[in-house]
Amino acid sequence: MKEIQFGLMTFLETGLDETSGMISSQQRIKNALEEIKLADQLNIDYFGIGEHHRHDYAATSPITILSAAATITKQIKLGTAVTVLSSEDPVRLYEQFSTLDIISNGRAEIMAGRGSFVESFPLFGYDLKDYDMLFSEKLDLLLNIRQHENLNWEGKHRQKLEHVTVYPRDPYDLKISVGVGGSYDSVVRAAKLGLPIVFAIIGGDPLRFKVLIDLYKKTYMDSGHPIENMEISVALHGLVTNDVESIHKLYYPATKAQFEKIGQERGWGNQLTYASYLESIKQGHLFIGTPENIKNRIYQVIKHLDIQRFILHTPGSIMPHDITLESIKLYGEIVIPELKSALKNNL
Repeated sequence: MKEIQFGLMTFLETGLDETSGMISSQQRIKNALEEIKLADQLNIDYFGIGEHHRHDYAATSPITILSAAATITKQIKLGTAVTVLSSEDPVRLYEQFSTLDIISNGRAEIMAGRGSFVESFPLFGYDLKDYDMLFSEKLDLLLNIRQHENLNWEGKHRQKLEHVTVYPRDPYDLKISVGVGGSYDSVVRAAKLGLPIVFAIIGGDPLRFKVLIDLYKKTYMDSGHPIENMEISVALHGLVTNDVESIHKLYYPATKAQFEKIGQERGWGNQLTYASYLESIKQGHLFIGTPENIKNRIYQVIKHLDIQRFILHTPGSIMPHDITLESIKLYGEIVIPELKSALKNNL
């Protein structure tokens, strides 16, 4: 069985408006590089940046930020969380990430997803009616580029490729995983392809995802893939702190504003009350608390869901930079070592 890995991810949250708090993209990107450098120094395994094309996130070009991070880090794996593959060019994506893999000495990863935010579709000239077909076709092309130096490929949404080689070839076998929400079809597709899977849990009790994880495992094995290559990850929002009450005063308003903005865009029509916020922290998808509390919650997830990588999406809402750095420090210095010890001793 693989040793459990621990990671971090971010969308580079910048805030919604001046009244609810906001920082510039320039500052947020600089902050992110400090966060990644600190995570590397603390021997955290992975850092992911999620692609978004909105004013409230500063991560329109994760590859650029990850390339900068590769030059100031030594061991941490650097990836996307996710790349919206449906609106991306797989040829260009492979070129960029094989280059990053060379720069970083094999630390680059692509986490491909369909995208729960769809701003990239009109921005890059794609029709949302082709949402799922675009992803399936482009994932097939990306995997074929990785596998075949002499590539022959034909699909519906782009010109066919005949005897093409995409350069530079990656000498490290570029890691490609699939990020999913709660979609049955997405889980089955990743399992049939034998790809690592990352479950983004953005609501409800994380332990309820066991049904989907069991589905992935069964489909993966039924498809003939070797169990030693199976990798299942989960990503949850969270923040580690020694001052929980003070954090609530900052985190709740920012999260409420973000939740209700997205809800307004998607027609949810409901608000995030303080009571529901606290309930999400108690037994839902928000992992906000002391190092001891977060350690216990993560341990429960790892043991119940039988995963190989846990990713803490932090901060998840706009937060002061020093609080984010402190959270990363507590995660790396206390939570992860204690979790590794507990898992080793099966406590």
